[in-house]
Amino acid sequence: MAVQEPPPVREKAMTIGAVCKALAQEFPDISISKIRYLEDQKLLAPRRTAGGYRLYTSTDVARLRTILRLQRDEFLPLRVIRQELAAGRAAEASAEVPAADDGVSPEAARRATKRRHSITGGGAQYTLEEVLEETRAEPRLVAELEEYGVIRGEVRSGVKLFDETEREIVRAVTELARYGVGGRNLRAFRTSADREAALLQQILAPALRSRNAERRKEAVEALENLAAVTTHLKHLLLIRDLRKIVG
Repeated sequence: MAVQEPPPVREKAMTIGAVCKALAQEFPDISISKIRYLEDQKLLAPRRTAGGYRLYTSTDVARLRTILRLQRDEFLPLRVIRQELAAGRAAEASAEVPAADDGVSPEAARRATKRRHSITGGGAQYTLEEVLEETRAEPRLVAELEEYGVIRGEVRSGVKLFDETEREIVRAVTELARYGVGGRNLRAFRTSADREAALLQQILAPALRSRNAERRKEAVEALENLAAVTTHLKHLLLIRDLRKIVG
């Protein structure tokens, strides 16, 4: 008599709230709205119940973790993350997401993104209309950011242009605006950034002014590293203080 094999055990799926809780330790800023946004951007495709509830498998969670790490550790925009996933960057990704058809390889796009956000990288330039279209920001918000010196832009041939970093600043502030944070509330961020830049400049000023090209290059690299370390430090201090609020 043939031995009947037991039915396969179906993997238990997680709700969106459970996913948030599972990833909160590694990604303290994770939220339900952020996961839903990534789904809207076609980076995630969880299964839906008949009642419309999202259910995430372990593969979905692994894919989400990869996306969040690429955002946090490599500062990649979603377009490039989509390319990375499509190219197999995340072995645990459950399904390929179509790559952008701009002919740029994910690796090249990643290097270009880092260069645009580096201290020395210039990067692409965007008109106000392009910034508004890509970030979905309100024109008055961008004007307010300019008024308070959060972004500056540069006039070329009579046209105001913004670089890649300023465009991403607008995108970040647009997210904050959903919680009632306006340009005038960002003076503290601008002041803090100015003070940190002055401190780092003071530390490396002699090397940055050196006539030796190799020494100047090393100083710029050190400046990049110090900027990353101070950013991480600010993040840790903020998390510590926020824990006091909710604790």
